[in-house]
Amino acid sequence: MPDTGNLIEQPDEEQFPLLPQLTLDCIILGFHEDQLRVLLLRWKDTQEWSLPGGPVRQNESVDAAAYRILKERTGLDQIFLQQFHVFGDVARYNQEEIKKKLKHVVDPEKWYERAVSIGYYALVDYSRVSPTPDAFTEECQWWDIQDIPQLLFDHNHIISVALQALRVQLSWQPVGYNLLPEQFTMPELQRLYETILGRTLDPRNFHRKIQGLGIVERLETRRTGGAHKAPYLYRFNKAQYEAMLTEGNLSFS
Repeated sequence: MPDTGNLIEQPDEEQFPLLPQLTLDCIILGFHEDQLRVLLLRWKDTQEWSLPGGPVRQNESVDAAAYRILKERTGLDQIFLQQFHVFGDVARYNQEEIKKKLKHVVDPEKWYERAVSIGYYALVDYSRVSPTPDAFTEECQWWDIQDIPQLLFDHNHIISVALQALRVQLSWQPVGYNLLPEQFTMPELQRLYETILGRTLDPRNFHRKIQGLGIVERLETRRTGGAHKAPYLYRFNKAQYEAMLTEGNLSFS
């Protein structure tokens, strides 16, 4: 629910006053079937999509607001969350266009001309998420990060900035640990990094790099059911993984 402190009043607004010109936009990322995916909301009775988000309440910190919004959309309590940018342009969206597209959902008289938004990205286990729409939307759905439609507001730009931040922070943030299931294959791990970096990595060099860092442990079981030879399953060595991140050594440049 992006920038919605200026929309139709929510039932608990009197109990928890909103800061309508300070909002959050959340890029919720999951990894599934070799695709990096982002969770989007479709507004009621429209084909208009946007990021989850919403206004900060008077009685909560911005981090607390982000965790609240993410739990409402995903059903998860424990989420890796990273603030990455503040979006404060004076004209972040076309007022008349938004009023036209959402006039049956929002009250145009309560639409503020300006809102500053704090951007967060969240890394979640795709299989554990229960996508849930909010009061202004009727669908919450995963989209391939490479196939995102034209979004409302400035949300395409926000996703682009989030991906840039994620690439920069890849060497010291626990990206793989939070996006992959507990057990995964080496090709799945490689594909995750390739998707985030936007380029192909040599399989032999990648495998050698990962094994040399000692951040994964090979299990005795294999992934079965595929068309090709069943690959071994791996899991992260959390202590070693965190040590490498602290040193900033997980780089593929």
